[in-house]
Amino acid sequence: MAKLKGILKIEGTLDELTFYKTQDGHLVKTKGGVSADRIANDPNFQRTRENGSEFGSSATAGKVLRNAVRNLMMNAADNRVTSRLTQIMTQIKNYDVASPRGERTVADGIADPAALALLKDFDFNDKALLSGVMFAPFTVVPLTGVINIPAFVPINDISYPSGATHISMKGAFANVDFTNEISAIEYSPVTNLPIDGTNTPVTLTPAGVPAGTGTKFYLLLIEFFQEVNGIQYSLKNGSYNVLNIVDAA
Repeated sequence: MAKLKGILKIEGTLDELTFYKTQDGHLVKTKGGVSADRIANDPNFQRTRENGSEFGSSATAGKVLRNAVRNLMMNAADNRVTSRLTQIMTQIKNYDVASPRGERTVADGIADPAALALLKDFDFNDKALLSGVMFAPFTVVPLTGVINIPAFVPINDISYPSGATHISMKGAFANVDFTNEISAIEYSPVTNLPIDGTNTPVTLTPAGVPAGTGTKFYLLLIEFFQEVNGIQYSLKNGSYNVLNIVDAA
């Protein structure tokens, strides 16, 4: 793979070269490679088939989690969250010590506490990390999904972008069943506060416990707004917003 330089930007195939555009610029690679039929049937590619099967399963697990929190991600996610989450799911799959190679899954691997820990503190927006945005201590109540911030002074406890006048916070409690690829989620009401020196305890209480069984995820969404003539506007299309898995069980 090579990177194109210069003013001529080509996309498509020319002779044995394929030109394409990515986030990293215009790239070029040679055509060719092993045929799909050979990979699917040749005994020499058994390991390749096993790796491909497990990678597909890990990617699906990432999609299941993303679908569960899609409404939150609409306001706080970067354009590489899919690949970042798939990478973690691939690591979690490795904790499945009961299944043969090629059949290991996230659904079995995530039962290991060390595997589950890989998802704790995951930021869906790598441009706005919870650890670099909010400094007030908080707790999570596992049975109810309630997030408590007992002492919260926005102007001191938040690293806010220039122009922001208000902050909103929302909690969520999700049940994700990776085996059956289903999920349920409950949200707390939004707490909206001016960014000032007022000490305001914050309690984010989900509407209920989500239905079903599976892995429990507790999430915190932070959004920034600028108020103009009594109307609050999201800053820079949400690029400063935080969505973080604050705990999992």
